[in-house]
Amino acid sequence: MSNSLGKLFTITSFGESHGKLIGIIIDGCPAGLPITRQDIQKELDKRKPGENPASTTRREGDKAEVLAGIFNGHTTGAPICLAVWNKDIDSAEYVKGRFLPRPGHADYTSYIKYGGFGDYRGGGRFSGRITAGFVMAGAIARKLLKLIKIEVIAHTVEIGGIVARYNDFNEIRQNIASNPLRCADAEAARKMTAAIEEAKKQGDSLGGIIEGTVLGLPAGLGEPVFDSLDAELSKALFAIPAVKGVEFGSGFQVAREKGSQNNDPFVIENDKLVTSSNNAGGILGGISNGMPLVVRIAVKPTASITKSQQTVNIKEMTAAKLETRGRHDICIVPRAAVVVESMIAITLCDFALRAGLIPKVIR
Repeated sequence: MSNSLGKLFTITSFGESHGKLIGIIIDGCPAGLPITRQDIQKELDKRKPGENPASTTRREGDKAEVLAGIFNGHTTGAPICLAVWNKDIDSAEYVKGRFLPRPGHADYTSYIKYGGFGDYRGGGRFSGRITAGFVMAGAIARKLLKLIKIEVIAHTVEIGGIVARYNDFNEIRQNIASNPLRCADAEAARKMTAAIEEAKKQGDSLGGIIEGTVLGLPAGLGEPVFDSLDAELSKALFAIPAVKGVEFGSGFQVAREKGSQNNDPFVIENDKLVTSSNNAGGILGGISNGMPLVVRIAVKPTASITKSQQTVNIKEMTAAKLETRGRHDICIVPRAAVVVESMIAITLCDFALRAGLIPKVIR
């Protein structure tokens, strides 16, 4: 079982959805990075359920606590331990349905793997709740990347089949905070909201697509063949519960194109080698090529729905019906955007340290 990610900038996740707390340990962060609890809280607040129809009714305060590794407003070089306490907990439905695995969830697979000893309340270790730790670690990674002028932004580009108009990066940066869905296209956001409200009325849920973009990434990051940049980013992104697909640049569209259409010609612009298109999404041969890194993440519909579904009582091995009555998001895409940003930042921070772009002590 592995709960750690990274080689030099390493994160270790701990905690369960309905346990006492959710947390993250970060090892390998350079000493001297200016960071406050408020810096971490700012990112964590983006993950909180908002006042929109997509969000769960569970209302955790998610106040970040610094337990170790930060002193007098700076990292010390020691392992950093960050946590949030679980307080708004109601496990009644999970106790009642302990032996009724929810379709689309990890209830059955975790029951088999851990012999029924796992914490089943709220999905335990398999809940999206664990991503609070990812976001706290991401806040520190983003501060480190800012030192070398690398910027990471993720935004909603599709929900329920409604596709946002693709904007230029400056417009995306300016508009994503203008609505709770983190969608840069206001008209698409209105249609997405209506679709979410309709799914809620029907006792159903929706999925979507998040796009992550990285600017300022230098050429040369990546360690082929097994630690290639796209492979490690994919691993980090697939650690986010509900992620079912990851594609870079043109992604699966490349299977429908000719080489003359998909290749990115090299040109010189302002005395710098660039490509005139970016179908590769900023990665060639598992190594960054200096162009914007573009990755899209497919998020499945929330598995918990109130519609009646077929399941099996795994204790009695009899057929059963299940209506999930817990507190769940109708669509997790908007809240997952900051998690995507965080996992991208964590991975890039690790590669930047491996490449020597970030010093071991920041002065």
